[in-house]
Amino acid sequence: MDEFDVVVVGAGPTGENLAERAHAGGLSVAVVEAELVGGECSYWACMPSKALLRPAAALADARRVAGSREAVTGPLDAAEVLKRRDGFTSNWKDDGQVKWLEGAGLVLVRGRGRLDGPKRVAVETPDGGQRVLTARHAVAVCTGTRAALPDLPGLAEVRPWTSREATASKQVPPRLAVVGGGVVACEMATAWRALGSEVVLLVRGSRLLPRMEPFAGELVAGGLRESGVDVRFGVSVTEARRDGEVTLTLDGGGTVTADEVLFATGRVPATEDLGVETVGLEPGRPIEVDSTGRATGVADGWLYAAGDVNGRALLTHQGKYQGRIFGTAIADRAAGRELDTADWGRSVATADERGVPQVVFTDPEAASVGLTLAEAERAGHRVRAVDYAIGDVAGAALYADGYQGQARAVVDLDRETLLGVTFVGPGVAELLHSATIAVTAEVPLSRLWHAVPSYPTLSEVWLRLLETYRG
Repeated sequence: MDEFDVVVVGAGPTGENLAERAHAGGLSVAVVEAELVGGECSYWACMPSKALLRPAAALADARRVAGSREAVTGPLDAAEVLKRRDGFTSNWKDDGQVKWLEGAGLVLVRGRGRLDGPKRVAVETPDGGQRVLTARHAVAVCTGTRAALPDLPGLAEVRPWTSREATASKQVPPRLAVVGGGVVACEMATAWRALGSEVVLLVRGSRLLPRMEPFAGELVAGGLRESGVDVRFGVSVTEARRDGEVTLTLDGGGTVTADEVLFATGRVPATEDLGVETVGLEPGRPIEVDSTGRATGVADGWLYAAGDVNGRALLTHQGKYQGRIFGTAIADRAAGRELDTADWGRSVATADERGVPQVVFTDPEAASVGLTLAEAERAGHRVRAVDYAIGDVAGAALYADGYQGQARAVVDLDRETLLGVTFVGPGVAELLHSATIAVTAEVPLSRLWHAVPSYPTLSEVWLRLLETYRG
């Protein structure tokens, strides 16, 4: 048996941040990883997906401006795009990430880790052996989520893509069917259509991006259709089969044929094969935690869970944020330092509930933070939605000929602060952090008037929103 102050299960961005903060607080830390150090984000999600999407956005921007439009003489070079993508994943090798981890003073343990009772992690090592790690202070679970596939007849034989195959494919499929209407579905439909695939997007519901403002899904659907994606709403797949090509049977009786099919139908916490039952938790469920990361269903406060696995906010940047917060909490408790849990609870709740930012890198981009209008109303706030067409801002007109986009601010009328902000349009991702600061810091609108946007930039939309609110 090996003993450490802290054992972290999962070496993705969340686990890396938590481990580094705990070690910075003076604790010895072992990090257990079954696959690649750097996790899902580095090799099968954030980095490769955005590497696929960025060339498409650059080309679309060039085509929107007279002068550069005429210089664009052809489509994307798919081979070069895929080569660049491979560079961002380090060709699916983790040497650089391992060097960082070990340089930070952390101990890497290769293998599949499972909880084995209080403060114990049993690791099945690559050589078939077993190593048992014990923790003096804490075990932190940072295992993320896995793709959820529906129970459809024939699906296993079809060998469907999940987000992993969609971001790592070495070839451009001539025809791609995408099932789903969320972020992964929209982004991968955008990327592979730009690379030359004929794409059909099959959406069970009535709109895309259902967790954002309705106009976000409408504008993204319009962009997808303009690029040539066949977007179909209100359809469900009832059966799948592969006979060379993939055939999907739809609930209305029709079929769709493709060379590959991506099911982007949600994710579930990676707790099914984690040994959580040995500490009284239910496999397959998120590990619920308090505001400092402690698992609420486990006695003695030794088990922590950070990132997607706790279900609070399924985004890499939020997991990294939790890792920093929870790793510091572990170190403080181990040193006997008291935590101001009321303050921690407020800060974590702000960042993981009221102030969660997200960008969807489609064309147009969709970026949001905080509550939508509907969410704010359901929560009982007295609110007003302030809308403005981003294309009416001088900076937007310079950014792209005929710029199309929309901004919305959700104002708390009782406090005159912002509960949420949404931007949709080319290049709006870089507007989002200003909105995140305004929402999480609860900046009064009276102070925002004095945050002067540079002219002529897209950020001038802030001034226009304030003017619209004042009337």
